[in-house]
Amino acid sequence: MREARYKAIVDDIAVRIRNGELAPGAQLPTVRTLMKRHRVALATASRAYRELEDVGLIVGEVGRGTFVRDTSLPRGLGLEQHPTPSGAVDLTFNYPSVPGQVELLRTGLRSLAASGDLDALLHSAPQGGRRHERETVARHLRNRGVRVPGEQVLIVNGAQQGLAVTAMALLKPGDVVAIDALTYPGMKALAQVHRLDLAPLPLQSGTGMDLDRLEELCRARPVRAVYTMPTLHNPLGWTMPASQRARLAGLAHRYDLLLIEDGAYAFLAEPAPKPVCMLAPEHTVYVSGLSKSVASGLRMGFVAAPVRWIPALERAIRVSTWNTPSLSVALACQWIESGAVDALEDQKRKDARRRQALARSTLQGCDILAHPASYYLWVRMPEGLRADQVAADLERKGVLVTTAEPFATTPNTPHALRLAIGSISLDALKSALQQVRCAVIG
Repeated sequence: MREARYKAIVDDIAVRIRNGELAPGAQLPTVRTLMKRHRVALATASRAYRELEDVGLIVGEVGRGTFVRDTSLPRGLGLEQHPTPSGAVDLTFNYPSVPGQVELLRTGLRSLAASGDLDALLHSAPQGGRRHERETVARHLRNRGVRVPGEQVLIVNGAQQGLAVTAMALLKPGDVVAIDALTYPGMKALAQVHRLDLAPLPLQSGTGMDLDRLEELCRARPVRAVYTMPTLHNPLGWTMPASQRARLAGLAHRYDLLLIEDGAYAFLAEPAPKPVCMLAPEHTVYVSGLSKSVASGLRMGFVAAPVRWIPALERAIRVSTWNTPSLSVALACQWIESGAVDALEDQKRKDARRRQALARSTLQGCDILAHPASYYLWVRMPEGLRADQVAADLERKGVLVTTAEPFATTPNTPHALRLAIGSISLDALKSALQQVRCAVIG
């Protein structure tokens, strides 16, 4: 009987949402009001709301209540890629490109075809790459302040796989991982797959993770690891100051923490601050790649780690993708050695600055957070305006944006939009941002 009554509540609310009787953004009664209205136990009413939230029809917000979601907006937008409707402008993903990259690819492929040992590219490379390739990547990482020998560098299929093999090799189910309250969705997904216990920490304005709260957490719970983006935090664009980096390194030493440092966008910060991995080299795995600095189709990433962890990381590569395709690695190393990657990174820093200047000019009056050289920005909604409704309205007008939901690790998701500004022409970007501004502040 109890099961039937709980299902009846779910069905009743679901039907009213789908037929439009309960509009997107409408506030639903409290659990206790629902309990009294249907004359059911508190647990039954709570369970009904949980199921409606699980299927994406409603959303609960701490301190505000329970609201109807706009179901026209794809759930999880910003984590999964959805086909872009014809004519739509996509501000959800970054695929930065600058003029001349196609010709660079053509020249690079010709050079590889004329090289002397093509047969080697038809065979599997060792896990983590060949010795000379790892040395090449180690030299490249010096641009980002990461100074390690080639034996401490592993080549993987993009930064996302770098995070995946780190989790697979060095963490186990149930491990407590401290993480920002707003963070990269790919790490959230990995934590779910590997059954990691994420412990969200608040962010301090302009500086990053609240390290006082991290220390309190370490005293209260057996924290195993910290996931951090100290340089160009995604999605907020903050860069952690030197004093905070030193303190984070000190906490890693004191509590024997594994620090997972994500440097995917760090190349855009020039000059780059000293990475945390150089302050706590025995506790840190540094992960980055060429997807943003060169091309998203060049799936090549790097993992720099202490010697003691290299065998475990190599095993994780072996049991996941075995190795990175030899042709991609050869092409990437050729570009690193020729200086092409350095030139592309310099061009993209300038391109990102132009785009940020355009965005700040076009979005005047909006509450935004962004680094002046990043390919994304964060737009906070005015009081009373719901981000999911704004995103759905923009989608109907042909502009795709991401809400805060994919980035949030806490139940209380802020009302904000994350805009990726690196993948379209400047004219198209300006037009799309004008529509965003109109949707946000009129």
